[in-house]
Amino acid sequence: MTDSLFWLVPVSSVIALVLAWFFYVRMKKESEGTPQMAKIASYVRQGAMSYLRQQYKIVSIVFLCLVILFAIMAYGFHLQNAWVPVAFLTGGFFSGLAGFLGMKTATYASARTANAARSSLNAGLRIAFRSGAVMGLVVVGLGLFDISFWYVILQLFVDNTSELEKMCMITTTMLTFGMGASTQALFARVGGGIYTKAADVGADLVGKVEAGIPEDDPRNPATIADNVGDNVGDVAGMGADLYESYCGSILATSALGAAAYLLKGDAEMQLKAVMAPMLIAAVGILLSIIGIFCVRTKENATMKDLLNSLSVGTNLSSALIVGATFLILWILQLDNWALIGCSVVVGLLVGIVIGRATEYYTSQSYKPTKKLAESGQTGPATVIISGVGLGMISTAIPVIAVVAGIILSYWFASGFDFSNVAMGLYGIGIAAVGMLSTLGITLATDAYGPIADNAGGNAEMSELGEEVRHRTDALDSLGNTTAATGKGFAIGSAALTGLALLASYIEEIRIGLTRLGETMIQIGDKAIPIHEATFTDFMAFYEVNLMSPKVLSGMFIGAMMAFLFCGLTMNAVGRAAGHMVDEVRRQFRTIKGILTGEAEPDYARCVQISTRGAQREMVFPSVLAIIVPIITGLIFGVPGVIGLLVGGLSAGFVLAVFMANAGGAWDNAKKYIEEGNFGGKGSDVHKATVVGDTVGDPFKDTSGPSLNILIKLMSMVSIVMAGLTVSWSLF
Repeated sequence: MTDSLFWLVPVSSVIALVLAWFFYVRMKKESEGTPQMAKIASYVRQGAMSYLRQQYKIVSIVFLCLVILFAIMAYGFHLQNAWVPVAFLTGGFFSGLAGFLGMKTATYASARTANAARSSLNAGLRIAFRSGAVMGLVVVGLGLFDISFWYVILQLFVDNTSELEKMCMITTTMLTFGMGASTQALFARVGGGIYTKAADVGADLVGKVEAGIPEDDPRNPATIADNVGDNVGDVAGMGADLYESYCGSILATSALGAAAYLLKGDAEMQLKAVMAPMLIAAVGILLSIIGIFCVRTKENATMKDLLNSLSVGTNLSSALIVGATFLILWILQLDNWALIGCSVVVGLLVGIVIGRATEYYTSQSYKPTKKLAESGQTGPATVIISGVGLGMISTAIPVIAVVAGIILSYWFASGFDFSNVAMGLYGIGIAAVGMLSTLGITLATDAYGPIADNAGGNAEMSELGEEVRHRTDALDSLGNTTAATGKGFAIGSAALTGLALLASYIEEIRIGLTRLGETMIQIGDKAIPIHEATFTDFMAFYEVNLMSPKVLSGMFIGAMMAFLFCGLTMNAVGRAAGHMVDEVRRQFRTIKGILTGEAEPDYARCVQISTRGAQREMVFPSVLAIIVPIITGLIFGVPGVIGLLVGGLSAGFVLAVFMANAGGAWDNAKKYIEEGNFGGKGSDVHKATVVGDTVGDPFKDTSGPSLNILIKLMSMVSIVMAGLTVSWSLF
């Protein structure tokens, strides 16, 4: 029964990919509009593809080095599973492919969205949203396809152990392909974030503040690079990020389920616990598709009307997945199925609460952003101060929501028994799966944002009518809010996924010790067989407690990593933006007739500067995130690594929420002024909020989102290198 249900997983993945292809083909049949609109779209498309080609060259070199390292560890020293080098490559490949396909769709959709907005607001929304849905469906489709592919392969080839140990071996091996996805995602997020914000800051500071020309004005040399950046950062980067969270949550939960029932010696129930997260994700795809078809709006819709249009789809999918989850768990007859179902519901509710809190603090429809815009009446300094304060306050609700989610999901899955650690941790993992179960539609609402933004830019540069620009502005403003909500959702899911990965690390320690030939662990006078050792036993064996200097040292290093990583990426944006500012000023100075519209700027030069800056600046922060967990493990051993992951998770989560919400609020405060409030465009208040938006750009689009991946990548590196950590450490 359980084996036959598994085939729902690859079937759902294929349905998602087929529907993504259908939406892509339907979008391509729409007109791009005037020759000028098509020309601008082609510039953006060429710039985006050129950037990705360069990025993939650098990522390929990093992947080659890591594959050689893993091959030496697996085949030379036997410290790793022999499948790890190949699994690592497939994880990176599918993560990159998801970002590439989503971005390709987005670059074709923007001009078509602008052209559809010439006829109605609903037509523009439909094209932009369904094109965004391509990203959502490709991510979940490729993610589940990769998981089901590896599950089938490993079932065929892993056969030299008992049935219980075989399932643990399969799930922990599958978990390692998450490192490939994490590594690719970090390069995509950091590189894309540096690219987009270097262009955006350059375009804003010289174009809007110094030259006084509107956003997306064709006279601004950096405007094409700015539009390219929206695609490489917010589509390719976000897609790779959530692909990694999606796969990581499913795989970590399956590994925790396998470990929980290994201790109980129940092979049948172990298989059901491994299958449950995969089946919930598979059904979530089908229900996301229903939600996608329910998104539509009316003409002359307000901002709240547009938000409600998207909410109808996401809320419907969420409501349906609740019922479907209980049905799946009941069919499986998993132990304690009703309460484990409650853990999934908790994960969904945490995602909704974080999304709503983010919307409240970042949308110009609500008081906090309106007050932030009002602070611009006393200059840019008060805008910065108010934005930082708003961002800090906005961390409270998401943190409390995640804390409540951790406690409740653990409590439910453990059967209200806090000493039942194995099942409690399984509950936290399955809560993360619940939060991400409707990723097909939640990612669609996020990928919609940069498409709408590019559509607005295209309408401005093509000098379409005021009514069309008003419609694209409405779609763009909605996109800013959905993008901020999506970032909050990505951060929340990273917190729960990171916690599940932290728990899975202990299972990798068990396998690492087994591979070294160890059969027992000694705790005081008591010798415990490794395959019978519980989570608590391993904590005692490695002396993992809050008074351990190794654990405390690791926690401080983990917290430091969050701030160091943010500082490096913020400075990278500053340096790259400085080159862009110099180039835009040079073109205004040397190419006569740009500001009067008589000469065309050299757009390609600005695209080249952003591309080169991003490639140069992304390598060091990304490599640092891989090296630090390895060095920590070699010096402080398992206790140090656990401390590192705890410190990085706690500090990184709060810092990421702060940066994403502060940046989103600064952006929408500027938009609120541009709607005609407090003097409107060109006023001193507007100039003050433009400065705030410029400061917020790297907050919300580079450093903040990259922290999600830092949290998960450090966990994934620790998991993959667990064999080395248990075999040797300095202390």
